[in-house]
Amino acid sequence: MNTTRALILSLTAGLLVVTFLLVKPFLQFILLALLLAYPLRPLQRRFEPKFGKQLTAGGLVVSATIALVLPTLWLLRIVFREGRGLLTQVRSGDVEFTEVERWIENVTGEEVDIMEAIQNGFQESGLGTVDGAVGLFQTLSNLAIGLALTMFLLYYFLKDGDRFYRWLDATLPLPDHIQSQIRQEFDDVMWAVLASHVLIAVVQGIVAGLGLIVLGVPNAIFWTAVMIFLAVLPIIGSFLVWGPAAVYLVSVDQAVAGGVLFVYGAIVVSLSDDFLRPLIIDRYTETRLNPSVVILGVLGGVYLIGFIGIFFGPVIIGSLRALIDVYRSEYIEETIDTEETPDEMPDSTPTKDSQSRDQEVPESVNEQ
Repeated sequence: MNTTRALILSLTAGLLVVTFLLVKPFLQFILLALLLAYPLRPLQRRFEPKFGKQLTAGGLVVSATIALVLPTLWLLRIVFREGRGLLTQVRSGDVEFTEVERWIENVTGEEVDIMEAIQNGFQESGLGTVDGAVGLFQTLSNLAIGLALTMFLLYYFLKDGDRFYRWLDATLPLPDHIQSQIRQEFDDVMWAVLASHVLIAVVQGIVAGLGLIVLGVPNAIFWTAVMIFLAVLPIIGSFLVWGPAAVYLVSVDQAVAGGVLFVYGAIVVSLSDDFLRPLIIDRYTETRLNPSVVILGVLGGVYLIGFIGIFFGPVIIGSLRALIDVYRSEYIEETIDTEETPDEMPDSTPTKDSQSRDQEVPESVNEQ
């Protein structure tokens, strides 16, 4: 390696570190834009010849924004409305936590004052103070800036995605067939994670919501929508709703309904994840990605990069497996095949033709 090459590589490595530090505060929004680009890329390729790159990408970004913002605003509206109604009922005495507190005391042996705990939590959060209001404003401002950045990046991911792939192919020092194989593996894992998370979340939320509706849990439709969002988290997602709902039914003297809901959630709702996830992953990947890897990737991704790690944690682990598979197929198995294949040696076993020639020679000699 000459001095010029070493200097360029050193500067590139240094600038990569600085660039990562620059984008780190917005890493989740960048990954969110990449995540949204995957299901939208087929639509971009389909309508691009008819409407052009810019118009197609812009229309998809606007459509994605509306599809994300409207359900979120609807959900927030319901949350605020239900929360205000519950607060009014608690203040008027229509809703009491006596039964719940008594049930908790019977189970744990500890006296609990739920209203006092709620008031203390509200005071500690600082939501009613000036500092709390300023902090909430900063959070909302950062969220708005991040979402605007997401839509901005999504536009260019859609418009210039093919150009980026061509640049990547020309830059990476890998043979074309290896790049194609790695990209195909990455795409398969990405689609499998997306499909498994989204479809299972919808199915689990609806199945659990049917249980809430049948057993008479208040505001069951709202909690069904909440469970669809929470069910993206494997294992504990929808349990955060149907578990407390079962406790609520027990606390209001509906022990049978609470027990039925708990058994229904533990068996039907929870096992739907174990049943559906392998089917969906097998549908989108040639080499099966074990569901335990998906769960490990989800939990590790959340700890590492936050909420968006729910999707990219399994993708990172799946991509690592893909790279290992490519290395094995390209280098290890090829080496083993070369070592096991014997050198071509002349066959000393007489063939049928050679035997016939040997028999013909004496005859010709005799004729002479």
